Amino acid sequence: MKPFEKYPNECEQMIEACRRLHDRNMLAAGDGNISLRVQDGILITPSGRPKAFIEPHEIALITLDNQILYGDPSGERLMHLHVYKSCEKAISVVHAHPPHAIAWSVAYPDMRELPNNCLSEVVLAAGRIPIAPYARPGTGQMGAVLDLCLPDYRLIVLSRHGGLSWGESLEEAYMGMERLEHSAEILYKAKTLNGLSFLEEEEMQALRKIRIQLGDKTR
Repeated sequence: MKPFEKYPNECEQMIEACRRLHDRNMLAAGDGNISLRVQDGILITPSGRPKAFIEPHEIALITLDNQILYGDPSGERLMHLHVYKSCEKAISVVHAHPPHAIAWSVAYPDMRELPNNCLSEVVLAAGRIPIAPYARPGTGQMGAVLDLCLPDYRLIVLSRHGGLSWGESLEEAYMGMERLEHSAEILYKAKTLNGLSFLEEEEMQALRKIRIQLGDKTR
């Protein structure tokens, strides 16, 4: 049975997430990819296709050891598979090209995380948002730079490339990408308006304690 026949709801949910990312200007043309763990392996979006227009029959199916079971899977599937192998709780991975998040890595190439002491929501929703060093897309180099962030962080800026989020559901992974870009945009606007200002360390400690109570999921 073909994956879109066996997993119709999951395929539709992936397509809907792609369309939402496109509508929010986080995907252009054939950029980005989404994957979802299922019983038979990993559902993943097709290679090179505009994500705003993909159809259920184009969703590919691969194994955790990169065997293609159906379709023409994304050329960046090694990055997705590395996340699944590194994060036992990972059920879904979203990779998009959020403009403001990428812009921070271009403007500040030595920055290793988005400022998390400006916004309470960054701490409460994600803890921290690291920026992984640049690696050539679609290569094994992506695994090495992701190892600096996994499994501790679920939202990651990929320097000069994009953003990556993973979660215990497709919803969490998708919402993580929204959180990543929204935070990056607020920080960008604050920087351009009058520069960044920072929360007191005492408040940061209080926020970190709340984050621990909330748990690891992205919110």
